Amino acid sequence: MPQVTADAWVPVPPDVAFAVSQTTGEVRLRWDPFIRSQHLVDAERPAKGVRTVTRARIGPRMVSEYVSYRPPTSVGMTMVEGPWFFERFGGGWRFTPEARDGVAGTLAVWKYTYAVRPAWLRPVAEPIGQWLLGREIRARIAAFARACSDEAVLDAATAPAPD
Repeated sequence: MPQVTADAWVPVPPDVAFAVSQTTGEVRLRWDPFIRSQHLVDAERPAKGVRTVTRARIGPRMVSEYVSYRPPTSVGMTMVEGPWFFERFGGGWRFTPEARDGVAGTLAVWKYTYAVRPAWLRPVAEPIGQWLLGREIRARIAAFARACSDEAVLDAATAPAPD
């Protein structure tokens, strides 16, 4: 299956980077250029088994499910329902402590894998998918990196969870 990977270093610890990546609602819309809307299904917070409905800025809608949720190191999802052109789609985000130039921080690596359908379309569609999805994911992780320096996002991400 084709895969697209993007990474960014951020000057915050992994628990903060992870928390920023899992923001929802208006806070998520403040930083995430990929989504037009996103919400959890029958849950207050992300967790393994929780489903998310996401409408991309460029149009397609996807229902995904967390297949792993391991704060502050990683999160994984897989498509449950999505655009007709994806046979399969999944993603994983990893957050690893990494100092740069004496500054403690986190290396965020986001990887997505997918398969296009119908199979006969793959030779044409997969290179287009690599380009388009790659562009979107690089823009998304760059926005995430900026969000890790945005005081409003950081405050919301690290606020205690409501009871």
